Amino acid sequence: MTETADFIIVGAGSAGCALAYRLSADGGNSVLVVEHGGTDAGPFIQMPAALSYPMNMKTYDWGYRTEPEPHLGGRRLATPRGKVVGGSSSINGMVYVRGHARDYDHWAETGATGWSYADVLPYFKRMEHWHDGGHGGDPAWRGDRGPLHVTRGPRKNPLFAAFIEAGRQAGYPVTDDYNGAQQEGFGPMEQTVWRGRRWSAANAYLRPALKRPNVTLTRAFARRVVIEDGRATGVEVERGGKVAILRARREVILAAGSINSPKLLLLSGIGPAEQLRAHGISVLADRAGVGQNLQDHLELYIQQASLQPVTLYKHWNLLSKAMIGAQWLFTKTGLGASNQFESAAFVRSAAGVEYPDIQYHFLPIAVRYDGKAAAEGHGFQAHVGPMRSKSRGAVTLASADPKAAPKILFNYMSHPDDWRDFRACIRFTREIFGQAAFAPYAGHEIQPGAAVQSDEELDGFIRDHAESAFHPCGTARMGAADDPLAVVDPQCRVIGVQGLRLADSSIFPRIPNGNLNAPSIMVGEKASDHILGRTLPPEEVTPWINPRWRERQR
Repeated sequence: MTETADFIIVGAGSAGCALAYRLSADGGNSVLVVEHGGTDAGPFIQMPAALSYPMNMKTYDWGYRTEPEPHLGGRRLATPRGKVVGGSSSINGMVYVRGHARDYDHWAETGATGWSYADVLPYFKRMEHWHDGGHGGDPAWRGDRGPLHVTRGPRKNPLFAAFIEAGRQAGYPVTDDYNGAQQEGFGPMEQTVWRGRRWSAANAYLRPALKRPNVTLTRAFARRVVIEDGRATGVEVERGGKVAILRARREVILAAGSINSPKLLLLSGIGPAEQLRAHGISVLADRAGVGQNLQDHLELYIQQASLQPVTLYKHWNLLSKAMIGAQWLFTKTGLGASNQFESAAFVRSAAGVEYPDIQYHFLPIAVRYDGKAAAEGHGFQAHVGPMRSKSRGAVTLASADPKAAPKILFNYMSHPDDWRDFRACIRFTREIFGQAAFAPYAGHEIQPGAAVQSDEELDGFIRDHAESAFHPCGTARMGAADDPLAVVDPQCRVIGVQGLRLADSSIFPRIPNGNLNAPSIMVGEKASDHILGRTLPPEEVTPWINPRWRERQR
């Protein structure tokens, strides 16, 4: 059986869904989307407050783990990746952050020409349908007609306001829209939730696209890209135990994510020649950068006991969870309708740092991301970590068998600056929790604990407790076509192969500030225009940069 389409997209994730929607919009192109995972129906994915479940369920997650991380005491960290319609946008925390304008300017300066903030802002605006909820913000920087609904949580819990006020008391700026002109400061957090439901890329983009006669979704496992005479002509897939080839008349587009996209390139003979030959794979394009440049955000959970029973811990029982679930099922309202990340902050780690390099997610319960509650009862926590780690890792093949998981080594904390920055994160957080705004609530420190004070003690805590924020990227870096370590050019074309593009978080030259769902969708939006031979005109704007950044940390 051979199926043919103008475009084949591998991966129905954040970027892939956006690509399917845009490439099929005029009805002139047929689009075939290949996705190994199954349906995203059901409350575990669609209910925002249930976010800790899908990323810990084999049904929805590829189940990848890192190799033993040498600088984290040999720990193997979970690397959840969505194996479901919607990809990781169906299992993520639904936090919506564009990144800082300077992140994209840096991309352009390092060879990703045409990807400065002026170039990408029109695509962020095109994808968004922003609802400020009457809380201010920067409408001129935001989109109001796109498919992706972006909202703000109700912030009814008094701890959300206490966090922002404590930041102000500690001398930090306050911002009413970190996705607008001013990222730096404390303010409301935004989420991809609409009418009480997770507004994944599947809900925003793929479902509308599949209503068109020229879009097809097929459940299949992609084994490799078929390349004939230097041109990608299709994708070899396995479906129902049988191997088939899907043919692309125009282009194959990989959007399988920062782990599976480089794996597919390597299996297809595109990558470092030495690695390919070691696995008996014929070298079709010797690209040294494939799988390299792997980056992520690490974070710590700084936990404080609460003196008042205002935290979500009061709902940490079967009866309350059942009631929240029932209210959500019937009305799509209540605590189930938010991811509970409703206050945020972006700050700078030191004087001389031009724009924020530390991110905070605030949560009114002391709990692990995987849903395991702190034993202590009422508490609250800040997820905090550096945004621009200098550590780099790699995704490599463990075997030439397409079914084998790749080897993932982030090489976390391999750069000494990471330790300095993480210690600063802990000390800043303690200072924030020590402000007057938290005085009615803040009890003793649960984690790390008041006894952990010296650099050595803090380093031990970091080594044992740093967790991935699940933001892997960078493994097929975008750059100039003559850059030996670039994998795709600024039009997202895989260098050295005709008819093959790659569009997902793999192409990020450097990790942007914040959560990666928004930039990944933006890449799908912008790549679709490159494929169709058009582009939105750039919008020159001036982001707010702290005027005293050279002299002051805040």
